[in-house]
Amino acid sequence: MSVKPNGLARAAVRFKPASFAGTFVALMMSALIVAACGVLLETSIRASVPAERYANAPVVAAADQSARVVADTVDGPEETAYPLPDTARVDAGLAAKAAAVPGAATAVPDFTFPVRGGGSASGGFTGHGWGSHAFTGTALSEGAAPHQGEVVLGADAARTAKAGVGDTVTLETADGRADFRVAGLAEAGAGDTTGEGAGGGTAWFADAEASVLAGHPGQADAIAVMAKEGADTDALAAAVEKALTGSGALTLTGDDRGEVEDHGLAYAKETLFAVGGSFGGIATLVAVFTAAGTVALSVGQRTREFALLRAVGATPRQIRRAVAAEALLVAPLAGLLGCLPGIGLAHWWFGQMQDRGAVPEAVELHVSGFPLLAAVGVGLLTALGAGWAAGRRPARIKPGQALAEASVERLRPGVVRTVLGLAAVGGGSVLAGVAASAAGSDAANASLGVVMLFMLAVALLGPILARLCAGLFGLLLRGGGASASLAAANSRTNARRLASAITPIVLAMAFASTLVFMHTSESHVASEQLRDGITADHVVTAPAGLPADAADRAARAPGVDAAVSLLDTQVLVPVRGGGETSLQGTATQGVADSGAQLAKVQDLDVREGSLDRVGPGRIAIDRTLATATDVGLGDKLSLYLPDGTKAAPEVVAVYGRGLGLPAVTMDRASLDGHVTSPFADTLLVSGGEAGPLRALGEVTDASGYALAQNVDREFGAWANYMMAAVLGGFAAVAAVNTLVMTVLDRRRELHTLRLVGSTRRQVLRMLGWESLLVSAAGVALGTAIAMITLTPMMRGLTGEFPHVPPLLYAAFAATAGVLGLASVTLPARTALRDRGA
Repeated sequence: MSVKPNGLARAAVRFKPASFAGTFVALMMSALIVAACGVLLETSIRASVPAERYANAPVVAAADQSARVVADTVDGPEETAYPLPDTARVDAGLAAKAAAVPGAATAVPDFTFPVRGGGSASGGFTGHGWGSHAFTGTALSEGAAPHQGEVVLGADAARTAKAGVGDTVTLETADGRADFRVAGLAEAGAGDTTGEGAGGGTAWFADAEASVLAGHPGQADAIAVMAKEGADTDALAAAVEKALTGSGALTLTGDDRGEVEDHGLAYAKETLFAVGGSFGGIATLVAVFTAAGTVALSVGQRTREFALLRAVGATPRQIRRAVAAEALLVAPLAGLLGCLPGIGLAHWWFGQMQDRGAVPEAVELHVSGFPLLAAVGVGLLTALGAGWAAGRRPARIKPGQALAEASVERLRPGVVRTVLGLAAVGGGSVLAGVAASAAGSDAANASLGVVMLFMLAVALLGPILARLCAGLFGLLLRGGGASASLAAANSRTNARRLASAITPIVLAMAFASTLVFMHTSESHVASEQLRDGITADHVVTAPAGLPADAADRAARAPGVDAAVSLLDTQVLVPVRGGGETSLQGTATQGVADSGAQLAKVQDLDVREGSLDRVGPGRIAIDRTLATATDVGLGDKLSLYLPDGTKAAPEVVAVYGRGLGLPAVTMDRASLDGHVTSPFADTLLVSGGEAGPLRALGEVTDASGYALAQNVDREFGAWANYMMAAVLGGFAAVAAVNTLVMTVLDRRRELHTLRLVGSTRRQVLRMLGWESLLVSAAGVALGTAIAMITLTPMMRGLTGEFPHVPPLLYAAFAATAGVLGLASVTLPARTALRDRGA
């Protein structure tokens, strides 16, 4: 069938543009959502950061900074990479092999590690090997290069340490506290002034002892290979790769070098992919779903026109072609106009993620024609498909029957539609049962299917649900007078029209409630666990990490009963979900004392085993993690340490507060050599006064610490609220659009009511009651879907029922009611005013 615009289509769009305004808005909003998510998805695939530290080293050899899992799929084995929580390192001896290849001038092992100023509560430096000056541009301004037991200080570090050439400074590294002679002062080059996290300056040590001071003897963060003049970078990289074959090192050039020095890029890609891909897929389905409903409503409102065309001789083929051609005329323009604000939304969203630290500043947003073409194409296919489906019946039935159905709505829904709707209800119910019996990611994945299937069921069974809602709420409206009774009768008689108005509100309420209350539920449980789990009287923290002897010094303070230092990090744990294995980043605490001492400052709510057994090769884990990994007391838990080293410690205790507190507890020594910073992050102190502890760092109580930890979760909250705003806002616009279309289509009915004696106020009051019915039904159905989705999900993730703040829920419901009322009464006033009604 050709979809070239025919006379019917051109005339309809030209002479009745208002009939297509709602369709145009829906398709434009659909393109906006698809374009924004598509741009973010493309950025996640193409994101890169330029090399800064290694800008002058054309070839860099480094370890793979990802842990990889191979899964069997229908297409064969598929490998998935997961970014490591910390830096994976290579053998420093590889520098000699790399330096010997043709075209290499030299190869330098690079070391970056934190250094604490002796006795300072907050001062810290960034340590490097002096050999890195060959590619960073750092140069001596005074003195000489460092030898064993010596250090070169940058200007900021020298100022902080109040030291000059020949002086002795006390510094603390992973190798302990020691005195170093200041051999020289240096001006940091461009490669040494980028990405320094400690903020207190830079210190350079002799390469021979740098790896020991870093806590990784014989290992380097990377090998920087310098090229001889005129050497070809690609040829040099190939030679280095050949020389290092079998070492596990990757040979990197160009922007790939940037990923070695900026580990935030891998997490940024994950975040952008989650927004543009995972959320984008859901958002696209919702956008298509809503736009299709609007197109179908627009076609359905013109049933009388199609019936008249059939009566005067139009063939079914002409009707179908006219509907398709109308979509061809409206959808491309709507899609193109929607892409412009879509790009703007992507820019704003991307900038917000950069401001919150989720995406490195050096990453740029990529905008190409692919996501925009996809947005326009999706809108066009949606319009064609929905128009074809909605126009089938008026095109194929007899002219006389078409005129009859145009006057009175068909009461009996289609058999196919009803069967599919019931199948969606059955599928959603089955998945809800699966989610209720699952835990962790399995529960979350199943719950996503629940909300999608029930939303599909609402769309397919809309007229039946609308008639039921009209009957139920109609009983309540009997006491509202003639206007309320007329509204109830109208709703029962025009169930299809009512369903078109209810569905977008259900969408908005279901998705917004699911996303927002999922976060409030997790935060509520996490906050309670954190508040109940920290039993210490004082919590000490320091930006540069705590001194190695912080716990001993605190324990000697008057009145202190216990002092335990904790190193916070993450491990990767293989978990099964949806029939596949993935690696889950899991918060971990390294404890530098016994389980008995830990119990004095932290209550993990131990359910099985004992913390006293935590030690080398033995860990304690949260019960939710135990369920997700299917391990129990005495079992081995396979995991990846922060630098990617595989381990399989024994589980000796299972506890219940792993959402607010770290889900894995292990001894501090097991993390030695596997983390960049050797310094503890937190010191928990029971008893004593806060005053003597201030020499170690910032001191707060348990409630202040809990508040700070909750602030750290703000990005997760913002991300959920942002996704809820995008989906809920889109659905809200769709609801307003649908209601306005519905009211404007009823102008003949409204004027008839005025002609038979109804006053303007009575008509508006009737419409107000109808909008109340629509909003109430939409809120009720949306809430039901959200609760059916959230309950098994939260039981699996937290072990608790969803936490729904009453004021927040009331705000959602009130917003739906106000939007519904405004969307009905404002166009109704205009319609009644047009003819002086």
